[in-house]
Amino acid sequence: MKYMLVTLLLIVAPFFLFAQKEEELVKKVKSKLNQVNSYEANGIIKIDVSFIKAPNSPVRVYYKKPDKFTVKKEGGISILPKGGFSTNLNSLFMTDGYTIVPAGETNLQGSKVKIIKLLPPDESSNIVVATLYIDEKELLIKKSVITTKESGTYEMIMLYGKYSTLGLPDKIDFIFSVKDYKLPKGVTIEYESGEKKSSAARPGNQKGKIEITYSNYVINKEIVDSVFENNK
Repeated sequence: MKYMLVTLLLIVAPFFLFAQKEEELVKKVKSKLNQVNSYEANGIIKIDVSFIKAPNSPVRVYYKKPDKFTVKKEGGISILPKGGFSTNLNSLFMTDGYTIVPAGETNLQGSKVKIIKLLPPDESSNIVVATLYIDEKELLIKKSVITTKESGTYEMIMLYGKYSTLGLPDKIDFIFSVKDYKLPKGVTIEYESGEKKSSAARPGNQKGKIEITYSNYVINKEIVDSVFENNK
């Protein structure tokens, strides 16, 4: 009996030690992101979706704690897909109580990264699971894969530069399933054929990509809530 107990402890103990280490890593990343209460940034957005013909466009990006986020082009129109999509990870860390599950290591962008899964504490949460690829040395999230109830699974790849000390990326690649792409209210799109097509005509198994390249962050400046009102 004692032998079995010792064997069980030897099997289970490393898992708890790893989990504790990953929890500390998540706390450090959260602390880094917590330096940013709000930001505005200029950006260039590139939309690569098969049924959309749209030129690269200048945009303005806004974030405010705990979970307000929008990307707007000229005229104040929000242009991100509806239904739970967000290219902002700061708001993810504003929720406490996530179950943290270690998921190994890999190499990404020339660095070793920890893979960590976050399971939300609330069953009503739109997020089912968030898988993060974290550079332990730099405390940066290099990649995330988010599975949601409303919008399926989407992926973000982050590249960092000037604002890495605050965890703010210079560029985000946002990859998603075309069938889950829902245009925000007020957005007019030209399709490849020159005519509008119904959502039923869109390929259901293709991937789309939105790239946002950021510049000129203005950090921790007061942003009025009305900026986010059209992001619905």
